[in-house]
Amino acid sequence: MVKTYSISEIATLTRLSAPTLRYYESIGLIHPVRNEANYRIFTDQDIRWLTFIKRAKATGMPLSKIITYAQLRKQGNSTIAARIRLLRQQEQLLRSEKAKIQQHIDFLSSKKSYYQSLLAQENTTDK
Repeated sequence: MVKTYSISEIATLTRLSAPTLRYYESIGLIHPVRNEANYRIFTDQDIRWLTFIKRAKATGMPLSKIITYAQLRKQGNSTIAARIRLLRQQEQLLRSEKAKIQQHIDFLSSKKSYYQSLLAQENTTDK
């Protein structure tokens, strides 16, 4: 038997709000089934997919690209190459950002080294 979760349970487990989950459903990003009372029912598979969405968003991937990825995913294994391209594009963006951040870190380190050398010179001239 498949374990199922209500929207409030999924919200707690994924740390996504119920309105966010409803929004994701309205834009076609998630497709929870409905029970006989028309309540949304989620499964562990939905949790895995929501975890992917959260991670993709954390990388800075816009929802529009996540939706594209979701549409490709829904089409099956014939779209794996296209999904890899989307992931590769996002990876390249992150690598570019990482390089920019490293330049900033290098700048700050250089400036600190310069000031530390000034302090060292002051300490030797004070003696």
